[in-house]
Amino acid sequence: MINTILGTKWEMKQVFASSGKRMPATVVKSGPNIVTLIKTMEKDGYQALQLGFGHRKTKSLKKPIAGHLKGALKTQKKAPRFLREVLVDADAGEYKIGSTINPSDVLKPGDMVQVSGVSKGKGFAGVMKRWGFAGGPATHGQKDRHRSPGSIGQGTTPGKVWKGKKMAGRMGTDKTTIKNLTVLNVDKETGEIELSGPLPGAYRGLLVVTKIGEAKNFTKEDAKDGGKKDNK
Repeated sequence: MINTILGTKWEMKQVFASSGKRMPATVVKSGPNIVTLIKTMEKDGYQALQLGFGHRKTKSLKKPIAGHLKGALKTQKKAPRFLREVLVDADAGEYKIGSTINPSDVLKPGDMVQVSGVSKGKGFAGVMKRWGFAGGPATHGQKDRHRSPGSIGQGTTPGKVWKGKKMAGRMGTDKTTIKNLTVLNVDKETGEIELSGPLPGAYRGLLVVTKIGEAKNFTKEDAKDGGKKDNK
């Protein structure tokens, strides 16, 4: 059985639970995921599926990718934009290349999920923005050291900067996973998934949504309200 679906980050909104509590929510725009590759225990030593999501022009594909997607394109008019491999519990042989998996086949309201994506890139950032350093004193004769990191080590002993020292550098564009989010609603027609809370990544960035359990104290009224009540 597969427990993962691909989608893209869409908009944020607010929803109201049956208790009247207002909660932030994020819409994940998903849809049919195409099976582009099957890995079995006999051939590969583990069971997994490669899923494709999104659309791009077939004529724009490079020859290696076009050959890789040849089997899937027999049943699809457009090539998938994103490709990701996901593990499966059951026999991967029950799936066929070119078949589709819908969000409603994997998720339902009340499920607990984890979402992985690539965080927004912030560029080269200093220690105050990147690590939350307090910075130096702002008065008493301090000059151009307000946002500096301060000391980064000792002198002769050890005579070096330790590995892992928090310093200025590139911030963002890291794989980020947020766990224990609740599925509020799954629209079978549009393929949209509403999840509680914010999600990593930029607008229209790829997200991998994986079911990890079921939420406690979740009622049908919460699913109904999550799908209909949204005041931006």
